[in-house]
Amino acid sequence: MSHMFHDEGENHMVDDLRSFKLSDPDVGQLRCLLYGPISAGKSSFINSVNNVFQSRTTSGALVAIDGGFSFTTTYDTHYIQGRSGEKRLPFAFNDVMGLEQNKNGLHPDDIINALKGHLPEGYEEFIQNPSLSDKTHCLVSIVSADKISRMPEDVIAKMKNIRAEASKLNIPQVVVMTMPDKACELVNKDVKRIYYSKAIKEKMQICSYELGLPMNCILPVKNYHEEGMLDNDMDILILNAMTQIMNFKCILIEYAFRVTRIFKIN
Repeated sequence: MSHMFHDEGENHMVDDLRSFKLSDPDVGQLRCLLYGPISAGKSSFINSVNNVFQSRTTSGALVAIDGGFSFTTTYDTHYIQGRSGEKRLPFAFNDVMGLEQNKNGLHPDDIINALKGHLPEGYEEFIQNPSLSDKTHCLVSIVSADKISRMPEDVIAKMKNIRAEASKLNIPQVVVMTMPDKACELVNKDVKRIYYSKAIKEKMQICSYELGLPMNCILPVKNYHEEGMLDNDMDILILNAMTQIMNFKCILIEYAFRVTRIFKIN
């Protein structure tokens, strides 16, 4: 019975996200910018979302083994393709090089330029007058539950700096907290225990304190990594995160669209 319930709930969330529509026809996809420490699971999260919507395991965003370096070396856009013959889904991910200690990794100014829509894919040229479609619609911090309490202070400082700039731009923000199975043995055995785990709640509280976001903006997920088949319980967490992200982005886009119309009328 539980399996059937999850199937129905999952299908409902998938359908809602597939049919998501915007008032502004000039915005093709709502753009999520994913950033965070190296090896936090940015690419794995993109693949996991892709898995859910294609109903199979995929590897569109290449994932590196946790070796202490950033696998993503440029600014990439990942579009989510639906089922066979279906057009692209109404959201896209921008994946950037992981934040590292000291002067290593991507400079925060590059991420801030990406937020404003100035940074094109592959860093080919600077976009002087970005459209609403070029700009970031939601900033998604990716952190791993097992490492949140050991994040270097300068990496946290970089993340706070980027968050502050996003706040000035009225860009909504969430945290996707990955690898809960490495932070809690109960979750490792049964992902549904994530809802009751004291260890995961503590990690979320640390994350909230360190990054300055409320608890309801911290979304724990278990990414697909070595699994050969899809898992309903993992899918529900991923879909819940995407639903929250899309809701935040929807509010921003609708607001920006209405303001633009007011200025055009006046």
